Amino acid sequence: MVSSLSYPLQTCKLRSAFLGERSGICISSASVTHVGFTRRNIECKESRIGKQPIEVPKNVTIILEGQSLKVKGPLGELSQNYPREVKVEKQESGYLKVNKTFETRRANQMHGLFRTLTDNMIVGVSKGFEKRLQLVGVGYRAMLEGRDLVLSLGFSHPVRMAIPEGIQVKVEENTRIVVSGYDKCAIGQFAASVRKWRPPEPYKGKGVRYANEVVRLKEGKSAKKK
Repeated sequence: MVSSLSYPLQTCKLRSAFLGERSGICISSASVTHVGFTRRNIECKESRIGKQPIEVPKNVTIILEGQSLKVKGPLGELSQNYPREVKVEKQESGYLKVNKTFETRRANQMHGLFRTLTDNMIVGVSKGFEKRLQLVGVGYRAMLEGRDLVLSLGFSHPVRMAIPEGIQVKVEENTRIVVSGYDKCAIGQFAASVRKWRPPEPYKGKGVRYANEVVRLKEGKSAKKK
């Protein structure tokens, strides 16, 4: 609701002490507006990803206790705690379903996120995930020493990285690294840590890149002069 207050036009006679005469001063009307805000209920549509059921393979065991889920498979075991905005239910058909408990924007965001995390857990302990890296550059190579990954990336010293538990690393042809395991988050984090040591530079593309990464190269100064 918008309301306005108007002050009436007033004319006052003031005596000037210096000139000794009266002058009429007109004060124009001033309007003051008050702006009111109205609340609108935002309709939160159900997430297209969150409403999809999750298939559970026969070789995967599920333990559901309140807001905690434990998944055990042939490759490993994972657990996840869920916020109060979502709830996991096991259907009679054997599928898992992630449902919202509130109709809010945050609940709609959590719905799709935790459905994806739950599906990654089940796929991870049954089939696993992998991330591939490639070393591009003269003298760049990788090798394994026990549970350590040793990288030669052009520094004055080799880079040694400890491989976390639950992750397997293989080196192919000294320039290709395969990171595999059952925890997709841990695999992505370790692969990002390896790439962070020498990201691809934009002129020749040297560095550590993902196998399917597209690196856009820039023109150097010599190419511009031509």
